[in-house]
Amino acid sequence: MVRLSHETEDRGPRLVGRELLEEPTQGLVVGARASWSGILFASPADAGLEGKDVGVQTDVGSAPAWLITPEDSPSTTWAIHIHGLGSTRAGTLRGVQVASEAGLTSLVVTYRNDGEGPTVGNGRSELGAAEVNDVCAAVRFARENGARSVILFGWSMGAAIALQLATEPEFHGVVAGLVLESPVLDWVSTINANCARSGLPVWTGALALPWLNIRPLARMTGLANPVDLPRFDWIARADELTVPTLILHGTLDTSSPLTLSARLRALRPDIVDLEVFEADHTMTWNSESHRWRAVVSSWLALLAAKTSSSAVSGGAD
Repeated sequence: MVRLSHETEDRGPRLVGRELLEEPTQGLVVGARASWSGILFASPADAGLEGKDVGVQTDVGSAPAWLITPEDSPSTTWAIHIHGLGSTRAGTLRGVQVASEAGLTSLVVTYRNDGEGPTVGNGRSELGAAEVNDVCAAVRFARENGARSVILFGWSMGAAIALQLATEPEFHGVVAGLVLESPVLDWVSTINANCARSGLPVWTGALALPWLNIRPLARMTGLANPVDLPRFDWIARADELTVPTLILHGTLDTSSPLTLSARLRALRPDIVDLEVFEADHTMTWNSESHRWRAVVSSWLALLAAKTSSSAVSGGAD
């Protein structure tokens, strides 16, 4: 990851040039192509945080994680930060800053086949279907180390994983809330949106679906197991959601349709809040970081107040 100037130079159709503000650390050379992301901090230290390296034991091996505790003392409510497909745990540090300022202990996780976690099979993603098991292990790690409740921060596919965890009977009463950035709420719609973004006809997405959810075809693509796509349709499963949820989504998102977040909000206004930004996929913090931080901070404070009130009421009974 390198820092680039905001100033651009026209290099022709669909190309711009930016000046490097520092020497590249990973062999970037003139003329090389690179992906553009919203990741600003490469490590907890870059984000002004003190992180401890820990290992979460999963059924496929140890998954490295960062454990970040508040300055005063560890909290009994932990934030579990789950990155998305093709990203890294460093991308979630934008949200970890806010969680830390709210006094929460944070666990920034990895999972199988994400480039840092254990490598399984041919190393391909299973779109959260298998990765959720590794994040389940992270929640158990948190509980074994003092957490009474957790708030799940999920980015893109990480949001799909967080939603699965929130409906797991094992974690009923443990998951206290969800903060979802540019969430994948339905893989079918997401695949179709990405086909359209790539200039492909929508029907090409329909052709891809059997290769994910039919076992013989899934095996041919290298997936160990088919992906149960209806399991990830949170519009159809909206009535199963039970915990307060904050969604942050951009109007320019061509990967995970904003329309789905708006629909989930309409279906469950009792527990779902939606904040809309003029931003691309997982870029809402980058578009308006001050507003993003304020929204999440206020929501966490309100959630803490509600949780405290419920605890007092429960004790009175």
